[in-house]
Parts: sequence; C-alpha cells; structure tokens
Amino acid sequence: MKAFLAIAAILVAGASGQEAFKCPHDYGFYPHHLSCDKYWKCENNQAELKTCGNGLAFDASDSKFLTENCDYLHNVDCGERTQLEPAISTPHCARLYGIFADEKHCDTFWNCWNGEASRYQCSPGLAYDREARVCMWADQVQECKIEEVANGFVCPAAGEVSGSAGSFSRHAHPDDCRKYYICLEGIAREYGCPIGTVFKIGDADGSGACSDPEDVPGCEDYYGDLDLKSIRKSELLSGLQGGRDSGESRNVPAKNLKPRPNVPQAARPGDQ
Repeated sequence: MKAFLAIAAILVAGASGQEAFKCPHDYGFYPHHLSCDKYWKCENNQAELKTCGNGLAFDASDSKFLTENCDYLHNVDCGERTQLEPAISTPHCARLYGIFADEKHCDTFWNCWNGEASRYQCSPGLAYDREARVCMWADQVQECKIEEVANGFVCPAAGEVSGSAGSFSRHAHPDDCRKYYICLEGIAREYGCPIGTVFKIGDADGSGACSDPEDVPGCEDYYGDLDLKSIRKSELLSGLQGGRDSGESRNVPAKNLKPRPNVPQAARPGDQ
C-alpha cells in the first residue's frame, strides 16, 4: 500500500519561496522541520522542497532517509511537525486524499483519491469507526449508538434458546431473506449473508446459516434477475462489501420483498 502511495500520490510542489536547507548527504529524502506534508529531496547535494498530496503526509520513519513515501495522515506519526497545507475539499472528501466517514450514514465511508470519492458500505449491523478506521458492531461505535441498530428486535432471554451456543444465537429477519440477527450477551445486531445467499433457519432454536436461495422455502426468488456473477466479481475486485462502482455502493434489492415465511410473530421488530 505504501509503495503504491509513494508512486501514485506524491505531488511535486517546487519551492516557491527559497528555504535554507543543507543536505546532510548527496542523496536522500528528509522531513521538513515544521510541516508534516512537506519534505526535502536531496540529489547531488541540491535540496528541493516537495509537498505531498493534500491529505497525505511525509513518512519519515526510514532512519536512512532513502525512502520517498507519502502516506495517509492517520498512518504517519508527525511528532512536532504540526503544520499542514490548507485543506482542499470536494464532496465527501475533507481533503483530496484520505478515508472519511459519511456525515449522515454510520455504515458508510468514503475513500478519496485526488478528490474523487468512492463510497464503501459496511455489512449490515456494522458501522464505520472513525478512530479504528474499520467496520465494527454499530453499538460499539459512539457516533452510532443513537441509531436503532437492530430495528427494535429484542433478543430472547437467557436460557430461552435451546439451540444457542452459550450466549450466542442467530435469528431470521422477518422482512428480508438475506438478513438475520445475531444475539450476543443479550444485544441484538443486524447482519447479512454474502451476496447470492440468504439466511436459512436451522433445525434448532437460535441456529441457522447462509445458504443458496433455492434451499430456503419462500426465498427462492429473492435476487430475481440480478446478475450475481457480475456483482460477486465487482466485490472481489473492490475488496470490501458495497463495492466500488463510479462512486456509489452497490445495493442488492429483493425482487419481491415480503415477510419471510415461518418467522414467529414475536420476533418481528416493534411488536415487543
């Protein structure tokens, strides 16, 4: 990843104002003493001031100063190099380069590259954590605790689910064949099966697994006429659920969304 950043994202900004810098060696890359996104390139003992892309910072971790690498700001320890170029923003991008949370949707984040934003979406039940920069259970993300994480679904009381493993159990979503609830220590979290599959209720209470739609009565036509092969290929290339497709995440609607059969009425959200 860093090598890719070094090759593709270092933007050269020649020194408009001459700063005094004496090269320690004939060749190398040295951090600016104040700016985290600036550095000096020395070649033939001549210094040239350069600037990383907006939202990137110079990685000065190479003790030999032979590596020219700009990386995301959150990956670089700037130390006392506290100054940065003014932010250049575009829609969904606080800076031209970086990974930024969506302001309205907790399960969404944006990967910005030279100001172009690509939308990514966490799996159902997960939310993007701005500190850890990964998808986590939504109830564990501070900004998302005010949201209805599991749409009102209430987990069965301890000991009521015969097929559960300890405090862990799975329960079918009443309105969507692909979704299901995971109950862990009494907390309900909405989750979803991989694209191309739906949730199949197990033989025992609180059990089940993702399965082919044709194996789940009532969910055979969930995906309708969608080209699942193309969707799976797109997700494989993107490496994250939600995919990267012209700046929009890929949502997979059901052809005929209807209540899942054989789900007890008591399990439906809002009935508690």
